Amino acid sequence: MKVNPSELWRRNHPWAPLYAFALGRPPIAVAGGRLLMNTDMRLLYRAIEEIGALPAGSAVLDVPCGGGVALRGIRPGQQLRYVASDIADAMLERTAEVARRLEVDVELQQADIAELPFTDGEFDLVVSFTGLHCFPDPHAAVVEIARVTRSGGKVSGSFVVSNPARVYTPVLAVGRTAGLLGPSCTVDDVRTWLGETGFGAIEVTTSGP
Repeated sequence: MKVNPSELWRRNHPWAPLYAFALGRPPIAVAGGRLLMNTDMRLLYRAIEEIGALPAGSAVLDVPCGGGVALRGIRPGQQLRYVASDIADAMLERTAEVARRLEVDVELQQADIAELPFTDGEFDLVVSFTGLHCFPDPHAAVVEIARVTRSGGKVSGSFVVSNPARVYTPVLAVGRTAGLLGPSCTVDDVRTWLGETGFGAIEVTTSGP
């Protein structure tokens, strides 16, 4: 029987706390990303820093929020509406703990990214870091992300493509066999799906072979 990766993440698979632990500690994440996938995780943390440039009153959706790594991008007193959403209650609890530690205000919302409980155009920025390759239906996820982003808003994310260099194929194969990774997609897939929803050109930065 085919395993739905969203259900494994929802049930707090043993990999989930390790994932949250590593991403919350940049030196570990950067070293692990280089070792396992020859990718530069510093790009992820730079993207997170862009949250701090948003003006007061902006609305941000972080989905899946995972262990709350993106909260480090919020500036003290920035006055954002920041919604952290994840399918796993355990991840939301980890995000809540990070929010308390950083002393930032965050709304928590349990949700499946394929059926987000938000209105059209509700957010100025939607961030989706290291999540798209974990979803059973990445197309549905991209369409929902686009739906809840306002016209002229921005989507920022990172994911492992479905056709990486052959040397890293075993890493994805192990993840899919374990049920933690979905089919993922290519950058061209994301361009096409966003284009279908009305987004214009997207900027892509790649890392790895």
